Amino acid sequence: MNIFRLLILLCFSTLIGCHAVSPVAKSQAVAIEEVTEVEQVTINAAELAKEHGDYDEAMQMFREVLNQNPVAIDAFVGMGDIYLIKKDWQHAEPAFARAAKLDPRNFDAQYGHAVSLQMMKKFVDAVRAYHRALTINPNDMATNMNIATTYLQMSRPQSALVFAERAVKLDGELAPAQITLAATYQLLNRPQDALNAYIAASEAMAEPSPQLMRNIIYLLTKEKRYQEVVNTTEQLVQIDPTSETYEQLGWAEFRLGDYEASLGSYEIAIDYNPNNWRALNGIGVNELNKWLLGDKTNTEFYQTARTVFRRSLAINPDQPKVITLILRYGL
Repeated sequence: MNIFRLLILLCFSTLIGCHAVSPVAKSQAVAIEEVTEVEQVTINAAELAKEHGDYDEAMQMFREVLNQNPVAIDAFVGMGDIYLIKKDWQHAEPAFARAAKLDPRNFDAQYGHAVSLQMMKKFVDAVRAYHRALTINPNDMATNMNIATTYLQMSRPQSALVFAERAVKLDGELAPAQITLAATYQLLNRPQDALNAYIAASEAMAEPSPQLMRNIIYLLTKEKRYQEVVNTTEQLVQIDPTSETYEQLGWAEFRLGDYEASLGSYEIAIDYNPNNWRALNGIGVNELNKWLLGDKTNTEFYQTARTVFRRSLAINPDQPKVITLILRYGL
């Protein structure tokens, strides 16, 4: 049976083992009646309607089956799938929970229950449900990836690591698995491993997302690989030409000593957003640099630096470094 696979993309600023949970014993399962031939036909029709997006029709047929047979596991799972598709976690959870109780060895029920619990931020219960799913199918990539993301949400990257690595081993060509592993490495302060995983993710995608490219740029910057920062940021501005992206490019070009290109990128950033005070600072630093390199003879560079630094302070007064520059050079 096809089950809705939910991918969770994480954005963390700071996050920091693992105990397997035994599956529910068979003796705890409720006695299950076999579905009749007519009920199975209805379930199959409901599944077909679900696959074609006719969710209301499918839901009605699943309910018809349950009215006749209140322990029809596939009907509960089918309803849960639809609730997941609709992001109705509150209704998905009890549907999958009922199916899992009826048949603890039903992988789709355990997996769907885990996803709904994770989306409800009931992380401890979600981890337990994912572990139960893994005892049924330890080589399911989505389950390994999702339990890893749940541990990351719990600020437990060390616990996430084994599952994130296993997900990549199971399907290293899938970008989300590589992204999950990269996020885990990053939180474990393994920047080179994180960078390699992010790059692998970008290679697996037809067109890398702007956020993925920013993650790569961030790690390249930490590694002081400024030429690669410039190369990657030049690609980023092609797909995400924003003030912030051009400001980032200007910073990287300045670090390489390409001051003319840096100034041009900062100026484009201001064209996109005149209130980007970081880009204004970039222009100011470049103009001040030209004034200093020219033995302080060209007052035009000096005046431009003075003007943009003061504009920046008007937007964001809390900039001690800029204030220090102004006082030092009498700007």
